[in-house]
Amino acid sequence: MIVDFIREHADHRESDGLRWGVEPICAVLCEHGVEIAPSTYYEWRDKLPTHRQQRDDVLLTEIRRVHTANYGVYGARKVWLQLNREGIPVARCTVERLMAADGLAGAVRGKVKRTTIADPAAARPADLVRRRFTPAAPNRLWVADITYVSTWSGWVYVAFVIDAYARRVLGWRTGTTMSTQLVLDALEQAVWTRQRDGRGEFADLVHHSDRGSQYTSIKLSERLAEAGIAASVGGVGSSYDNALAETINGLYKTELIKPRGPWRNNDDVEYATAEWADWYNYRRLYEYCGDMPPAELEALCWRTSPKLCDPVAVEHLTTSQATYSA
Repeated sequence: MIVDFIREHADHRESDGLRWGVEPICAVLCEHGVEIAPSTYYEWRDKLPTHRQQRDDVLLTEIRRVHTANYGVYGARKVWLQLNREGIPVARCTVERLMAADGLAGAVRGKVKRTTIADPAAARPADLVRRRFTPAAPNRLWVADITYVSTWSGWVYVAFVIDAYARRVLGWRTGTTMSTQLVLDALEQAVWTRQRDGRGEFADLVHHSDRGSQYTSIKLSERLAEAGIAASVGGVGSSYDNALAETINGLYKTELIKPRGPWRNNDDVEYATAEWADWYNYRRLYEYCGDMPPAELEALCWRTSPKLCDPVAVEHLTTSQATYSA
């Protein structure tokens, strides 16, 4: 405590510019019964951490917590954003410095395996999206795709349904075969998720996928028609036609599957996917969403732009504008 006192006041300057200094402070302290020599101060000063070192220790604890709580995939930018969201003010350069010194780094994306097997005899809906993956509101465009996971008991396939507005995962399903039922179950969960939240109006919604045989099946087409959802598929051999879904698949593999493997079986993948999807939707900071979680951006749209987010209201507004223009 005495060393901290001297260190805090040693560089203090009076109005005439005179510096107090270590030796005068030690002399005054000795006069008041606090025996300490300048040499003792310098010896202990070099042993005790500075205020910056003490703050670095506190910050590093918080950085490790945020990094670990977010699957260890956050780089310095997202750790910095999360700390400030939690009310812990810190500069980005400080986070970069401490993470580098501690060996912490964000996840790095890898290559993607092709899982699309088209059925040349199946009827195919038109491509209604044409690589436009930026709808103005939720429930305008859903994208769907299947990815794969290698386990000790064989391949496990994971089907996703994502709302393109905020890149939110609405439905998912795991299975040991790439069946039509797999993608149907993911679709059913997406429909249920919207209905549960009171957003079950699909009058202006397009469901887009690649030309895999599961997505061109009669069962899926009938279910989409029953729900009032328009079907759309991309071209053959062009990853860009379903690029958004493949991007989410890539995040899923990079953030969950690769770092936490090897996987034993379908049950392990299913349980871990449920946890990841919840984190991804409600806590993962997404740069596309303005560095907020997808569900948070959707809620902001529903709250601040109800007309834009309501297909019926948008259709009425568009009709009124057309009538007025005529």
